[in-house]
Amino acid sequence: MQQISESELVLMKIIWKNGGTALYSYIMEELEKERSGWKKNTVLTLLSRLVEKNFLKTSKIGRRNEYRAVVEEQEYQAKQTQTFLNRVYEGNVSGLVSTLLQQEILSTEELKEIEAFWEKRSSQ
Repeated sequence: MQQISESELVLMKIIWKNGGTALYSYIMEELEKERSGWKKNTVLTLLSRLVEKNFLKTSKIGRRNEYRAVVEEQEYQAKQTQTFLNRVYEGNVSGLVSTLLQQEILSTEELKEIEAFWEKRSSQ
C-alpha cells in the first residue's frame, strides 16, 4: 500500500466518515467547516492523486463526481501501524507498548480494555 500525504489523509477521513463515498460538493462543505481555506484546484489535485494511488474510485452522477473509498479506514490504519512498528521499533510490539506506558500515553483504563479484548480473543 502506498503512502499518502497528510492532506490526502484529511480527504480520506472525510470520505470514510461519510460511509466510504462522498460527492465533491460534500467534501468541500466539510473542508469549509474546518476553515481549511483549501482551493478547488488543490482539492481536485489531491483527489486525483488518491485515485492514481488506488485509494479512491470516481464515478459520475450526472455532472457531479462521486468518490468511493477502495481502501477501508481499518485496513489503512492496520497497514500504517505495521509500517510504524517495523520502522521505529523493528517489529517489537512490547517496545511500543512499553513506550506508551512509560510516557503515560496509554492510561490504566485503556490497558484494562486491551487486556479484556485479549482475554476475549484468546478464549474464542
